[in-house]
Amino acid sequence: MSTTLVRLEGAQDIIVEKLTKTGLFKNKSEIIRAGILELGKNHKVFKSFKELEDELAFRKAKKIVDEVNAGKRKVFSKEEVYKKYNFKG
Repeated sequence: MSTTLVRLEGAQDIIVEKLTKTGLFKNKSEIIRAGILELGKNHKVFKSFKELEDELAFRKAKKIVDEVNAGKRKVFSKEEVYKKYNFKG
């Protein structure tokens, strides 16, 4: 996850303020995230929602593989998992 600072003024600030007050969104971050998703949809950044889901899954899997390779995550064998959680197999 990355962090981006966004400065709002004028019309954008008024719209965000009103959307927050209506209760449609909990906070400014939610509004901005929803707006980015809508822009991506309108500009056809992805062919389909499925393609977007695939990209997210790929990135998550790559992150996990990178963490395993860096020694930040441990991989357990099936036998270790069965033993740890008292599974019968």
